[in-house]
Order: sequence, then C-alpha cells, then structure tokens
Amino acid sequence: MSRRCDTAFRIWKRNASPLTVSKVTIVADSSPLVILTKLGCFDLVNRLFPRLCISAEVHHEVVVSGAGLPGASEVEKAEWIEVKKLQNPADLLAAQQKYALGLGEISTILLAKEIHATAALLDDYNARKFAKAEGLQVRGSVGLLETFYLHGHLSDLPAAFRQLLAHSYIDQRLLDLRLQALGLPPL
Repeated sequence: MSRRCDTAFRIWKRNASPLTVSKVTIVADSSPLVILTKLGCFDLVNRLFPRLCISAEVHHEVVVSGAGLPGASEVEKAEWIEVKKLQNPADLLAAQQKYALGLGEISTILLAKEIHATAALLDDYNARKFAKAEGLQVRGSVGLLETFYLHGHLSDLPAAFRQLLAHSYIDQRLLDLRLQALGLPPL
C-alpha cells in the first residue's frame, strides 16, 4: 500500500468503527443490496460480514415484489442472509405513520434496535439520519465500496463510483470528496 493510501486508511480506520468482525450483527435495507448487485459487488458483502440480517419486509421488497430485478435471486440464494421478523410489528405501523420512510427503512432500523445490531446498512438520507438519532451506526453503499477497496476486495474504486453514478441518485461531489480523502483523483 502506498504511503498516501496508508495514511488515508489510518484516517478512515480512526473515523470508522470496525465492522469486519465475525461476531458483528449487521441489518441491511434493500437499497445497498440492490445497488451492490447492480455493481457486481453483492458477494463482497459476505467477505466483510459473515452474517447479515434483513427484515421480513426487506425480504418481501427485494425477493417477492422485486422478483426478476437485480438483487432478488442473489438475496434469495444467499445462505449468509438471515430473514428476521420484527418482535413487535405494531411498532412498524406506528413508526411508519410518524416518520416519512418506507417499510424497508423503518423495519431495518427497528430490527437493528431489537437485535442490538452493530450497524444498519441504509442509503436513504432521512433513514440514515433517523437511525443515527436512534443510536445506530450506519453505513451505506458508498461506505461499503470504500471498505471493499481498503480491504483489497475491490481494485478500482473510481470505476465502482462511476457505475454507482449510473445506477443511483448520488451527488458526484460526494464521491469526489470520498476519493480525495483516500488520496485518489476525483471522477
């Protein structure tokens, strides 16, 4: 690793909580799973997290409602993904009425709290904000791609970010800032 990348990695490691331990529990919303599938990076999630949980609502959104779309068969076949039902489904309806979030985002946050997850994987800005307010660590697709790169699972982060621009609504300026923080040229 170059000195510049080594410095960037130390800075990132200091600012990011370690999530790549076999004992961690991670709960994911549909968006990171679908986006990573579109980018050809779905299987890299399992390299970081041997066990991943999704709510029954996220499973339904990706596998049932999203049948035939990116992520559906990958999530359905992934033996390392565990589908969990919320212990208190009434909380889901109450939270959905209170917050302007979808069932997937709300159920991910509630499940993460119920099972005392290490982190939640969420892309939606309002869901991330709510999860952080609830005391959860949050990672999104951008952070996961950076982690794949820093762990040597992804060789070309700028190429992955260019693909991300094509497949999602994300501001290129954010991606450029993240690349620069890692000592890489902007897109």
